[in-house]
Amino acid sequence: MTGTTSPWALLRARRPDAPTRLYCFPHSGGSPGEYIRWAQRLPSTEVLGIQLPGRGPRLTEKLFTAVPDLVSALVSEFTFTEPFVFFGHSLGALVAFDTARELRARGLPGPRRLVLSACTPPHHGLQRAPLHVLPDEEFIDALSEQFGGLPPAIRSEPELLGLVLPAYRADLEMFERYEYVPGEPLPCPMTVVGGADDYIPPALLADWQQYTTGGFDLYTLPGGHFYLRDEPAQEQLLRVLARHLEKAR
Repeated sequence: MTGTTSPWALLRARRPDAPTRLYCFPHSGGSPGEYIRWAQRLPSTEVLGIQLPGRGPRLTEKLFTAVPDLVSALVSEFTFTEPFVFFGHSLGALVAFDTARELRARGLPGPRRLVLSACTPPHHGLQRAPLHVLPDEEFIDALSEQFGGLPPAIRSEPELLGLVLPAYRADLEMFERYEYVPGEPLPCPMTVVGGADDYIPPALLADWQQYTTGGFDLYTLPGGHFYLRDEPAQEQLLRVLARHLEKAR
C-alpha cells in the first residue's frame, strides 16, 4: 500500500491520468488493503481505499464511534478527485452514503455513482442485537458467528488482538448506533449488491432505491456477507464496477 498526500486514502497503483477514481470504504474492522488490490483488475481506474483513524498507519489516532463525526472529519480534511465513484461494503456503505450526502450539503462535487454492498437500508435500523457492548470474549465469539470472525493468527496473539479489537468495537458501535436523518434523495445513480446467502435478503436491499433519483440497479451474487472475497462473485462485482466506472468518465 502507498500513502497519498492525505492520511485518509491509500492506494497500490498511482494513476494520476486515470479518467476515473474509485474510492472504497471498508467494512467494520476492515482494511483498505483488501480493496485497493482491485487496481490490478481495474487498469483504467485509480483505486483508493479510505483509511480510518486508529488503524494501520493511523494507529495512534483516536477512533471514531459515530458516523456523523467521521464523515464530517473526512469531508473537511480530504478532497475527492473528480470524476469519482464510491464503493462501500457493510459499514462502509453507510459511510459512503453519508459522505455523499455531506458533500451535497456543503455544495461540493459528489460521486457519479454509489455502489453499496451488503448493507441494510438506513431507515430499517439494526436488525439484530448490538455486539459492541459485549465483553471481549463474547464479542470475539459473536464476530465469528456473525461475520466469520478474526483471523486465527490474530486471535492467538494477545498483543495483536489488543491492537485490532478496539477498531472492530468502534466500527461496530458506529454501525449499530447509526441513526438515519431524513433528507432528499441523492441525484447520483445507485447500485446495490448483496450475497445470495447473506442475512440481508434482496427484497430488503431493494429498499435502497428510495434514496436516489438517478437510477437504481440491484445485483445478487453467490456467497454470504463477504461474497466479494471469493470467486466467481468477486469477478462479477468487478465487472459491474468496471462498467459503471466507464459510464462515470
